Amino acid sequence: MATATEKLELRREVTVWGSYMWGYADVGADIYAALGLVMLWAKGATSLAFALAGLVYIMIGLAYTELAAAYPVAGGGQFFTLRGLGDFWGFVAGAALLLDYTIDIALFATASAGYINFFLPYLFGVNIDSLAVSIGPLHHVNLVWMAEALALVFFLIALNIRGMRESSLLNEVLGAIDILTESTIIVFGFLFAWRPELLAHQWVTQFPTFKEFAYGSSLAIISFVGLESISQAAQETKRPATVVPRTSVGLIFTVFIFATAFSTMSLGVLPWQDIAKAVGDPVATLAHAIPFIGIIAGPFAALLGATILLISANSGVMSASRLTFAMSQFNFISDWFNAVHPRYRTPYRTILVFSGIGILQLVLSFLTPNAMDTLGNMYAFGATTGYILVFIALIKLRFTDPYAPRPYKVPLNIKINYRGRVVEFPILGVIGTLGISTILFEVILTHAIGRIAGPAWIILCFLYYAYYRRSKGYPIFGNIPRDWEAQQIKVLEAAEEYDLLEEYKQALAERERLEAKAHVK
Repeated sequence: MATATEKLELRREVTVWGSYMWGYADVGADIYAALGLVMLWAKGATSLAFALAGLVYIMIGLAYTELAAAYPVAGGGQFFTLRGLGDFWGFVAGAALLLDYTIDIALFATASAGYINFFLPYLFGVNIDSLAVSIGPLHHVNLVWMAEALALVFFLIALNIRGMRESSLLNEVLGAIDILTESTIIVFGFLFAWRPELLAHQWVTQFPTFKEFAYGSSLAIISFVGLESISQAAQETKRPATVVPRTSVGLIFTVFIFATAFSTMSLGVLPWQDIAKAVGDPVATLAHAIPFIGIIAGPFAALLGATILLISANSGVMSASRLTFAMSQFNFISDWFNAVHPRYRTPYRTILVFSGIGILQLVLSFLTPNAMDTLGNMYAFGATTGYILVFIALIKLRFTDPYAPRPYKVPLNIKINYRGRVVEFPILGVIGTLGISTILFEVILTHAIGRIAGPAWIILCFLYYAYYRRSKGYPIFGNIPRDWEAQQIKVLEAAEEYDLLEEYKQALAERERLEAKAHVK
């Protein structure tokens, strides 16, 4: 049993399948919420919107694969940015991604409760919309739906405090069922309901305007948020240098295939207006139109949607808590957060506090006319901001930390000489930076709430960051001195990556030998 003074760390127990399902949990549910929203704006070009966003997502995924395998610690994009760009930009990346995670908790708990409410007319003869009330100047406030969503969040908080094994098991079981079901819907849809002439007709006659397409494609990136979860769990993953590349690459192409397949099939089965009208349950509407399975498609798709959305909210709780745990370790936020439960060895304080912020967002969203729309409007801002910084960090680390072993490297590299050493410059890093910057521009241009609430969140977090750093005597825009090489050795030892550890030590020894030789000359 750990003593009071012994520093407890996150235990490593996430397997290959568990790591894969953490990522799939975060992305698999997004198509249930995003398909109708994207269809509403991208219209006949919905499949193109998903494809373009998916190509950017592939580049993001490859960048995360390289960095998470090289630096298997909790923190994800925030840690990668810290290593590459320093304390201030590491904090900005952390704040941006934290916005996504807290919204993730609120948005997908609300959506999961919404799918559960599909069964209310059958069980109790009541429609959820009929339970909405007016409170003073606020109209259509659905307290019942809000209470259901809050109950789900409280359940997930308790689950995550209990530990990763229980939480990861939930993801694995429900995620496997969802993969099989989505595959069945796609296969039956293309075989028995898909009409290519309808797809072509909608492409030619129902193409959106530039502004509509920009709005729709920026929403489509919501369907490709999830690789951050794998990197967040890297510190708790067994043999991460082997596991992370396998799970990340597998997740990249699984999600890309599902997103493009659903959007392409939708336009060949139903008019885009039918999917857009059913913005609350687009997958159920699509499945209902497929022969043979349509008779049970509504209830089954509702049950499926509720479960996969629940594990996505669960992934949000996990990622938010572990991100803030990492930020406290690097003196971005108070040491009070840097505490692990003595029994369950989980970051229980960060789980409670930042899940509480998600609860606050959930409650406030229900005071607006459309809770789902309010939450979804901000969702893409944090991810795109964080991803831009990760791409820049990827490029920078190739030059500033060439000694760290990289079990996987982003493809398409150009070898250049830098300070007497050959460095592989990642071309995809530049292309990815331009691609995700374009999506961020679309978000700022077309998302009324996102372009205000997103920057406001970053500024609010910065004010706390500046206060905390000043009170501790740390530089606000500068860096706290850190021994990254010693930390990397410790990380590789904890991960039991002994081959990489030996490779790293040899690279450092060779560097010291060359420096000593140059000094003698």
